[in-house]
Amino acid sequence: MRLPKILTTLQSYDAGQFMADLLAGLTVAMVALPLSLAIAIASGADPSTGLVTAVVAGFLISAFGGSRVQIGGPTGAFIVVVFSIIAEHGYDGLVLATLMAGLILIVAGYFRAGRLIAHVPEAVVNGFTIGIAIIIATSQIKDFFGLRLDHLPADFIETVPMLAGATDTLNLSALGVAVVALICILVLRRLAPRFPGLIVGLAAASALVVALNLPVDTIQSRFGDLPTGLPMPSLPDISFDRIVELLPSAIIIAFLAGVESLLSAMVADRMIDGKHRPNAELTAQGIANIGSAFFGGLPATGAIARTATNIRAGGQTPVAGLVHALALLVIMLFAAPAAGYLAMPALAALLMVTAWNMSEPHRWPEYLRAPVGDRVLLLITLLLTVFVDLTVAIGVGAALGLALRLARRKTDGSDWTPPER
Repeated sequence: MRLPKILTTLQSYDAGQFMADLLAGLTVAMVALPLSLAIAIASGADPSTGLVTAVVAGFLISAFGGSRVQIGGPTGAFIVVVFSIIAEHGYDGLVLATLMAGLILIVAGYFRAGRLIAHVPEAVVNGFTIGIAIIIATSQIKDFFGLRLDHLPADFIETVPMLAGATDTLNLSALGVAVVALICILVLRRLAPRFPGLIVGLAAASALVVALNLPVDTIQSRFGDLPTGLPMPSLPDISFDRIVELLPSAIIIAFLAGVESLLSAMVADRMIDGKHRPNAELTAQGIANIGSAFFGGLPATGAIARTATNIRAGGQTPVAGLVHALALLVIMLFAAPAAGYLAMPALAALLMVTAWNMSEPHRWPEYLRAPVGDRVLLLITLLLTVFVDLTVAIGVGAALGLALRLARRKTDGSDWTPPER
């Protein structure tokens, strides 16, 4: 059965569980707020689309998902894909690709493909994740150092020389704000891991900009006022030619959403000693991406960091995820102007930390001890992600992974097993 977890976990729900979910949901909302804004900006979209995605998709993922504690929304893994789609097809093209990806995920859930995604070679997942982290970090150098550039290209090879050529426009005020935010985030994460240090770090750094009247960009100064509510639902421009044109992008969005959501659910299972329903999770991702597209949002999936935050904060059921989405909606309605004061260098520092965490540096020694074939597969996927294209990287990586699996079966008779995350 692909029933949502909420239908079973609420059968014996009580007041104690609700209080635990309420506090956890509010905690996660404080983490999700700056991340959603920063991810949208880094993706080349309006910052409000990040909040819309976190509210709509976050609510639907918790309501229909196959995990008790999964938190969904926009994630860093989509930044590279979204940026490229917007650059090539415009924002309307991204919305249509997200809608198509949602339909693909629902079909995948219906045909019980949840178990199949778990068989994607771990080296491929690690390779494109590290590659995405490198691209994200590189894209934030501009705002971290306050460099004056009109725009950054989607191509990594073109981005690096442009950044190098703009070093003479370094803004020391922006760099100082970014460093303050970075130190606050890292120190609070070490000293008080359950405390929403992201908000404190961003607020402290942004307060310096306002108090000292520093020449530093903020969300409001660059993008204008944030909206104080959700937009009206609508459909993008749909035509047969447009669908064919965007199908490869939709497949990549669906693949990333499926892989990341199931990996996040697997991590959550180990933390709570539970068991998620992979096909219900895929179906929920499909519903969430369709919902996000209707409101002009970004692609969404289960977020590993926010899910782990939810668990550490005491979240026990999908109600925590619903509270997280509703809390973000309340912030949009009543506190959007305050969020506009967040400084761009501080958000860049946040995404630098996010990129570092995505690359999982604590696992690098493990990668170096892996079989030669796995190391080569990881490196090829990483390099293709950074220097060519994520679509090519995943396609080539998956094909090489299959060939490697068949070769191993012939030599030692072993069979493939899902990666341990």
